[in-house]
Amino acid sequence: MAAPADEGPEAARDEAEVMADEVTEIGESATPDWPVVAARAAAAKTDDETIVLDVGAVLSIVGTFVITSGRNPRAVKALAEEIEDKVAQAGGPRPLRVEGLDGLEWVLLDYGDFVVHVFHTETRKYYELERLWSDVPRIPWQEPVAADAGGAGGADAEA
Repeated sequence: MAAPADEGPEAARDEAEVMADEVTEIGESATPDWPVVAARAAAAKTDDETIVLDVGAVLSIVGTFVITSGRNPRAVKALAEEIEDKVAQAGGPRPLRVEGLDGLEWVLLDYGDFVVHVFHTETRKYYELERLWSDVPRIPWQEPVAADAGGAGGADAEA
């Protein structure tokens, strides 16, 4: 199972380049939209709704919120780790701060320009951030479904 030493990093770099190419851009920024990468990473790990909110116009300290949730503490931790890993693999930053890993009810990944909120499902229902921020625009982040894509949702696809 030994692969050539240069194949592993190249394969990881290629995957990161593909992820960066697929994401959208916000405004006139030429950098990849890391919140979209985070949302897609979360959606791959949970059946709960994942949303991306553009809060920059009303909250000067951050531009975007990603909100997602898991149904138990183990799922919350797995989501937070997956998001952090996928953003980094795509060439994005690591969080400046991570809070909430002790209780796993509400984990906050603070990337500076954007914040990812990973809730336990019940905690998410209690705080209702989506309702609190209902006046800000939602950012579309789901990949369009290809017309010629076969299968049932692509859950087994390698990418």
